[in-house]
Amino acid sequence: MKLQCYILKMGEDNMSFKFDALKYSYASRRSLVYGRRGMVSTSQPLAAQAGLDIIKKGGNAVDAAIATAICMTVLEPTSNGIGSDCFALVWVKDKLYGLNASGHAPELATPEYIKGKGYSEMPVHGWIPVTVPGAVSGWVELSKRFGKLEFEELFEPAIYYAENGYPVSPVISKLWQDEYEGFFKDTDDSLYDEWKKVFMKDGKTPSAGEVWTLKDHAKTLREIAKTKGESFYRGDLADKIDEYSKNTGGILRKEDLAKFKAEWVEPIKTSYKGFEINEIPPNGHGIVALMALNIMEGFDVKTHDDADSVHKQIEAMKLAFVDGQRYISDPRYMKVTKEELLSKEYAKKRRKLICHDAIMPEYGDPSCGGTVYLCTADGEGNMVSFIQSNYCGFGSGVVIPGTGIALHNRGNNFNLDENSENCIEPNKKPYHTIIPGFLTKDNKPIGPFGVMGGFMQPQGHLQVIMNMIDFKMNPQEALDAPRWQWIGEKKIQVERAFPFSLTEELLRRGHEITVLPESTSMGRGQIILRDKNGTLVGASEPRTDGFVAAW
Repeated sequence: MKLQCYILKMGEDNMSFKFDALKYSYASRRSLVYGRRGMVSTSQPLAAQAGLDIIKKGGNAVDAAIATAICMTVLEPTSNGIGSDCFALVWVKDKLYGLNASGHAPELATPEYIKGKGYSEMPVHGWIPVTVPGAVSGWVELSKRFGKLEFEELFEPAIYYAENGYPVSPVISKLWQDEYEGFFKDTDDSLYDEWKKVFMKDGKTPSAGEVWTLKDHAKTLREIAKTKGESFYRGDLADKIDEYSKNTGGILRKEDLAKFKAEWVEPIKTSYKGFEINEIPPNGHGIVALMALNIMEGFDVKTHDDADSVHKQIEAMKLAFVDGQRYISDPRYMKVTKEELLSKEYAKKRRKLICHDAIMPEYGDPSCGGTVYLCTADGEGNMVSFIQSNYCGFGSGVVIPGTGIALHNRGNNFNLDENSENCIEPNKKPYHTIIPGFLTKDNKPIGPFGVMGGFMQPQGHLQVIMNMIDFKMNPQEALDAPRWQWIGEKKIQVERAFPFSLTEELLRRGHEITVLPESTSMGRGQIILRDKNGTLVGASEPRTDGFVAAW
């Protein structure tokens, strides 16, 4: 992908100089942010501040999370939207709750149908990879169960920005342009005309600082707020999605939308060196991070910048990932249990496969007998780990005319192998990459964490958790540390800041290393922790436009 710089032109009428909003010649440092009465950490400053305003109005961390998430559909449309899925981990009154708001495949979605359309694998764009969007139902369920403020009030900041405009943040302007260059520029399919109408102006995507409005998006948010989500699944908005799908060759129907409701689930966890790491159970792949941590728990690692330590982390991640990709699916279809995958004995078995050199990973047999992220906290002790995603950039590229609803492409994670647990079937949920995390100790809350970014997410969770627990890094330092990413076989990507001495040793051990020119694929994380005195400490990702708003 071509690297481009976008000059922020403040306008000759306003300023006499120009600058590049994405160029930073010198190393920068972010400080930890402290607060007591409330905190919101996410990748877009305006959204973080909107969430904090909700707490200041008398809302709690759950209200703040919902309002921030709704804002993010406007402020960061490259990563999420009204047509997304979401997951959440919520700490309220001494208990951790899990919410799975990922949708299922349409009734008409069968391998036979998709193969009959000429596909040998699931496509990235168009109607085929569109599953029922779950985010709206997730907002409703969170508000209904734990919220303090009226549901409609949570939409006010997002509606304001959608109607009146907002300045596009630097990293998002780049991702916006990248998505256009990567797909939309070269397609003349009329299905994507609405995307170009909504997300481009005068044939261009917005530059950093350019004010952007989403008028149709605002109207849709008002409708969702007024009907408490009913219009999206069983009303006027559902009818519009249904009609456009029928008219353009899609298979999503209003009947598919009508039967969906977000599901409360029991979080899964593993113990790691005195702490508990909590994730959402499958169909999410948070379990991959937990399996990798189980493998790493048996190793004595003391320093971050040590080749042997990094090597073992990579190998553990590889082994956990191939197991996840083999076994994770809609839990109703899985042939192994989450308990088997999280078994310490199974981890011991997998750990024995790790040696001095890089291996070609293969899945094991665990049978015995594996986006936008935000987190919030308030002064009452409530904390939320929340993630919401289109999956690939702008998702499917399908936008429902007159609504601003951009539909995700989560179904791309299905396959067409009828012998696979993750083969597409009607009403089935796909393997899901978005994973919120939550850290506890002795079943008491420490705080939410997450690293967004597709298949980087469990790898980011592993690295951030080990940075804090094994290497004693503070939360901001844990996010700042240079990252690696396994992408398959023996192939590893590292950031430019990754120490060269480590790269050399990893090469000697058989890893195939690529140094990336930029870090946008290395995940974008946020962390909020609460100390024993109730003080909140927050950190935000330097690889994006991250921000911690505190009170």
